[in-house]
Amino acid sequence: MDANLELTDKVGYILFKKGIIDTTVLEEALAMKANDTSKIKKNLAQILVQEFKYDHDVIFKEVANLYAFREVEATPDILTSTRLDFIKQTMLAAGDTMKELMLQVKVIPFMYDERQKDKLLLASIDPTERNIPKIAFGLNAKKYEVMFIKLRDFDKLAEKLFPPENEFLKKLEDMPSDFAIDEQQEQTDDEAEIEAEVNKSALINLIEAALVEGTRRGVSDIHVLPRDAKTTSILFRIDGNLQPWHTQENTSPEAVLAVVKDRSRGMDRFEREKAQDGFIQREIDGQIIRFRVSILPMVGTELKNKFESVVIRILDDRKVVKDLKLLGLTGYANDAFEKAIRQPQGMVILTGPTGSGKSTTLVAALYQVIDPTVNVLTVEDPVEYVIAGARQLKIGVKMNFEQAIRSILRHDPDIVLVGEMRDKETAEVAIKLANTGHLTFSTLHTNDAPSAVARLYKMGIEPFLIAYAINIIVAQRLIRRLCTNCKQKIVKHDEVILKSLGLDIDEWKNYTLYEAKGCEKCSGSGYKGRIAIHEALYFTTPLKQIILRSGDSVDEEKIRAQAKKDGTLNLRECGIEKVKLGLTSFEEVIAGTMEE
Repeated sequence: MDANLELTDKVGYILFKKGIIDTTVLEEALAMKANDTSKIKKNLAQILVQEFKYDHDVIFKEVANLYAFREVEATPDILTSTRLDFIKQTMLAAGDTMKELMLQVKVIPFMYDERQKDKLLLASIDPTERNIPKIAFGLNAKKYEVMFIKLRDFDKLAEKLFPPENEFLKKLEDMPSDFAIDEQQEQTDDEAEIEAEVNKSALINLIEAALVEGTRRGVSDIHVLPRDAKTTSILFRIDGNLQPWHTQENTSPEAVLAVVKDRSRGMDRFEREKAQDGFIQREIDGQIIRFRVSILPMVGTELKNKFESVVIRILDDRKVVKDLKLLGLTGYANDAFEKAIRQPQGMVILTGPTGSGKSTTLVAALYQVIDPTVNVLTVEDPVEYVIAGARQLKIGVKMNFEQAIRSILRHDPDIVLVGEMRDKETAEVAIKLANTGHLTFSTLHTNDAPSAVARLYKMGIEPFLIAYAINIIVAQRLIRRLCTNCKQKIVKHDEVILKSLGLDIDEWKNYTLYEAKGCEKCSGSGYKGRIAIHEALYFTTPLKQIILRSGDSVDEEKIRAQAKKDGTLNLRECGIEKVKLGLTSFEEVIAGTMEE
């Protein structure tokens, strides 16, 4: 047995002993390696990752441990702006060819060793990469040491150093003249004129650029809004707020909207007087991204123009949260929610306005209970995220939401997600499911958890069904998170705010609180990202009794009082807890919640 095969056996042996691979896989991988006739042969670890689709970081971490390669910790305190600048400048100084090679094989110059100033530390996702000596030579490193960096950490780092270029924006910059049209041309509704504008490649590039840029910047919605006969604004909703992205001038809004319709499925370009819904699908940065397109006719400033408003919701499956711990549920709300979703039957209801993260929370909850032994059905219109392990019913012309709801009981479900209880019929079926041995998830549009009970009652659902079918109602809101890069400690507490919130001034002086400042990373807003706040109304026995004794109407105040006794925090109180943890500010909590 030669030395190389001996080393390969060591890797295979370690992976086998740790239970990462089994005998069959090991034998097949070794056979594949032995039969490899290509010029550049793969080692066992590379074969396991590339051919058998094992997790790269799991396999190569074991390789790194076996051969005592140090691991790079890609934490914010290590990846300082100085270090990032060093990595970028070193790569650029090596020339474009060498930079491209480093990004291709995922090897970067991380730093010089603090103990040996002339030794360059190279971070690689594969410490056995055969191009490492070539890269070290290209970087003029007299001495070097290879360190292991996880693939996901490398990808995040590379994106920070060299953000992917938006090819459509680049095309726009290369041909600005494509936007100009003859100002003297008569402004008519002539389809030929619109067709001529639509065919300009710059307009197509503009819409495609918005889709790519919106996805990369974590935008939730893209708005396309006509301003006048020759001006259209494109806005991005980031962290809940609309921000201008581009203003298209010297082009009729009809032409811009026609491009959106042409690039969407299920839309008629020539229909401008009724609501339309469609979708777009694109591969962006190696990921399939879906866009839900909504178009509504609107009144414009010129009577001869037929204006329409467009909202494009970005559905990025990478944002799907599968871990409940990442939802921000804390204390009583977390315990009550976990208890509710572990019940064999009953309803779990999420309430809140559009865009409050209800779907995200429900999908995360579903992932806790999905397994191959249960039949999970979802009825959503439209489907936002693809849920692995669930059968998501397809709503369309031949089967609408109501028909799907009526048929679902005959499809042997164990767990059901009803996207929204939009009317009495939907609510009755959902309640019936929960009452007949099924765990049922759904949403409702109300301001808080107690008012959801009143809403169901007003829909005509019997009090005893509400009391015994529901496990929990959770109200949710999203508020902005303070930017971790620039948030600053509050030196002097604002006593007026503390008093208005009914907080003990002396007690709160003991807490370290933060306020928004603003920097380049958060575009000067002081906030980056959002966090959820919750009000959890778990249906305890006393609470059920209050609902059962409802007469002509549900007493929401009694429900609130009992919930408080049970340990429930309302939305504002939950927000204040997040302030105490240094995650957000009093101003943001006040803006996002109502007084009781």
